[in-house]
Amino acid sequence: MTYEEHAYQGGLVPPPGCPAHRAGGGPGGGELLRLFGPEAEADPAGFYEKLRAEHGEVAPVLLHGDLPAWLVLGYSANLTAMRTPSRFSRDSRRWTEFRQGRVAPDSPVLPVIAWQPTCSFVDGEEHRRLRTAVTDGLNRFDRRGMRRFVTRFSDQLIAGFGDSGRVDLVSQFAEHLPMLVMTQLLGMPEEYGPRLVEAARDLVKGTETAVASNEYVVESLRRTVERKRSDPGQDLVTWLIEHESGLNEEEVLEHLRSVLLAANETTSNLISETLKMVLTDSRFRAHLSGGQMTLPDALDQVLWDSPPFMLVPGRWATGDTELGGRAIKAGDMLLLGVAAGNADPVVRPDLDTPLFGNRSHLAFGSGPHECPGQEIGRAIAESGIDILLTRLPDLQLSVEESELVWRGNWMSRHLTELPARFTPRSELYPQQAAGAAGAAAGAGTGTVGGAGALASTPSAAPAAPAAPGATVPGPRSAVRPPLPPAPPVVPPQRRGWWSTLLARLRG
Repeated sequence: MTYEEHAYQGGLVPPPGCPAHRAGGGPGGGELLRLFGPEAEADPAGFYEKLRAEHGEVAPVLLHGDLPAWLVLGYSANLTAMRTPSRFSRDSRRWTEFRQGRVAPDSPVLPVIAWQPTCSFVDGEEHRRLRTAVTDGLNRFDRRGMRRFVTRFSDQLIAGFGDSGRVDLVSQFAEHLPMLVMTQLLGMPEEYGPRLVEAARDLVKGTETAVASNEYVVESLRRTVERKRSDPGQDLVTWLIEHESGLNEEEVLEHLRSVLLAANETTSNLISETLKMVLTDSRFRAHLSGGQMTLPDALDQVLWDSPPFMLVPGRWATGDTELGGRAIKAGDMLLLGVAAGNADPVVRPDLDTPLFGNRSHLAFGSGPHECPGQEIGRAIAESGIDILLTRLPDLQLSVEESELVWRGNWMSRHLTELPARFTPRSELYPQQAAGAAGAAAGAGTGTVGGAGALASTPSAAPAAPAAPGATVPGPRSAVRPPLPPAPPVVPPQRRGWWSTLLARLRG
């Protein structure tokens, strides 16, 4: 029997004094609900509404191992928790369950709540010192430079499936593009990109090789930091090393790891969900036909309806206080219910009403710990989707919307596949296809393949752990990666994807 199965069968009982016992199981003495397991993960939105109906703005819940916490469901209550670090700290070492030794060493909540020397886990002056280094570095990137990277890698990915007429937009596009772009922003060798993609996917899925994948990510970053100390560049690694805040080695590495993995996970989800909306949502099509919606509007709508993280741990009460009508004790943990807050009927009485251009959602947080890289994530998603839909103007879902499947955990849910079909590029652009074939014949070796073969891996790159069932190509240190293909030239007489879709909608 696993640790979680034991918890399901009541083998673990919340200790006296925790939110579970103080709440009395909610009105009527009902049993507290767990944030993990089939009920919570099959229909998160319905689960949150059930909690809201029973408990109001703040609900007592149980985490893995039946660890007690408060789930913040109200929009206003979430903003209060986010914006008042004097009452609700980011320092997880305050958690009563930690201090009393009730968190198991193998608890699945540890990877996301265990204290780390980053700006995400400190407040006050130390938070300002660390966060200033991160924000100053991220703010030095301009959208034009980022779009060049996005265009380059989007074209490489599209080249891998463009002639087939079919694609899984999750595994062949959304899960690859953010990491490939982020490696360039961090100043990492391009050859690291494909393997870092696999390592990041492995970490998110929590497989038995997740620990090895994390070690690969850290080792890749460590090597990059060592190289940048002697060979600085215009990249985030160099800017963190040189920043006047004086980050030490551990602080540099931990912030780079956080930025890399958080940006990859959130942006991958944002791309997948936005593409799903573009291909399936009647609101998008109706407002597109009327010229009332743009791609940035679509991103905002997705951030309201399907934020990359449904909830975010956490905040820890600095003293006895009150929130949403609940008595919160010092050391209690609060979970920020981002998705639930976005759907709060107080601010959204009708969830079908579009919120084009409204960026007051909770997806990126608020207050001193608001996501510092949100504009980079938006830029990657917006540019990547725009390029994809321009290159493949008749892209459409190849299955019924009801057949789409999500996998989830207590923090987020992910679209497992987004199958689509389109006219093969060799048919759309026969002259380009003929030219590419001739160039490939003359080039010999070193052609660019699909997403998993964007580049060879040099001997200097650390070896990545293979995900279960995955095949990772061995290093080919003698072969340099080929240059990415030039962006395809769209014939002037062809219309863009917006015009094509608009014409279809208007008949």
